[in-house]
Amino acid sequence: TSMAWNLAFSAYQSFSTVPGDFQEASEVFRLHPWLRFRLVDLPFAMRALVWNSMLSWAGGWFFLMAAETFSVGQRDFRLPGLGSYLQAAAQAGDNRAVAWGLVALIVTVVALDQILWRPALAWAERFRIELVESEDAMRSWLYEAISRAWVVEWALTHFWRPLGEAFDAALGRLRPLPAAGRAHGARRRLGWAIAVALLAGLGVAAVSAAGFLAQVPLAEWQIIALAAGATAARVAIALAVAVLWTVPAGVALGTNPRVSRIAQPAAQVVASVPATALFPVFVVALITVAGGLNVAAVLLMLLGTQWYVLFNVMAGASSIPRDLYYTSATLGLGPRLQWSTLILPALYPYLITGVITASGGAWNASIVAEYVQVGGKTYRVLGVGALIADATARGDFALLFAATLVLIIVVVAINRLLWRQLYVRASERFRFD
Repeated sequence: TSMAWNLAFSAYQSFSTVPGDFQEASEVFRLHPWLRFRLVDLPFAMRALVWNSMLSWAGGWFFLMAAETFSVGQRDFRLPGLGSYLQAAAQAGDNRAVAWGLVALIVTVVALDQILWRPALAWAERFRIELVESEDAMRSWLYEAISRAWVVEWALTHFWRPLGEAFDAALGRLRPLPAAGRAHGARRRLGWAIAVALLAGLGVAAVSAAGFLAQVPLAEWQIIALAAGATAARVAIALAVAVLWTVPAGVALGTNPRVSRIAQPAAQVVASVPATALFPVFVVALITVAGGLNVAAVLLMLLGTQWYVLFNVMAGASSIPRDLYYTSATLGLGPRLQWSTLILPALYPYLITGVITASGGAWNASIVAEYVQVGGKTYRVLGVGALIADATARGDFALLFAATLVLIIVVVAINRLLWRQLYVRASERFRFD
């Protein structure tokens, strides 16, 4: 869950902000839906997808410890891997073992940056939308070596391109869409069938859920409501701090490929370090400070969410056509006007995607940020994440279900009432047309 949603939101953001002239061109050429997806939508979304794939990779490492080891009641589940190793080392207080585990993680991240992500970014440069060639495009020694290899050229010429053409032709020969009346009727029948199936499934689920929820007393519902509000406040603080520093930093890195070549892998490394391995250190350092546990919880949320905003801002800044910068310079726009008329409007869709995924990451991180065990002691703050973690540890499935349900309702409500409206605004006002 820490890896999938930012890719989905990135694709949604890109598909909803495809330039209008691209859409009109696809209609003029009467492109088949598959060809429109392959030739228009997917290329436009590719750069953001590559950046968010890097972020998903970092997010997977961040939640490694929580994914490979957890306890439910008296049962302990543990998978072999670096995450369970770091978790065991952190619980044992073996700082040397934690350090060696982090070294292994950093070496892996740096190696994969050179082998996978740097070539992917260099390849994605071909999908830039600009009228002038960038002077400092992203480069990769491995991508350049592969591009020059005769084996790769032979495979592209004799296998991959013919296969792609055959696949396009096969999809293009699919029967056309039915007439409007028949299509409407077919869609209506399909919609009714899906609705009936969903209602039946929801009915069965509601009966089962009611049995769980009836076991939760009213006093605990009040605690859950207060906990959800406390977690929401921590999420808001973490997001505000993340946006304050990641927007200027992301623009500086995204518009300067030379600096980005150094800073981007460094950001990947820092984003990949499981902050849960360092969280016991935060707790020990802040336990004597008033509100220290709340500060530690917000800090862990920040460490797990700020990278969503940073990488999306970097993707947005690097996607701004270079000719628009030249135009703003020709018009004599100062830094303030350039930010207000070019950079911020261009970043808006990417920033919204980053903040949405960061918000989801913060809610996820609350489970490990608000409830921690250090040296045989359990530290917790009021929050829905702490309730979920505590209920899981005690095997209280009724409270676990109730707290999880409230968390889902709050997150869905925020998505519908706030983020969806901002996405609509981005697709209507902030696109390159």
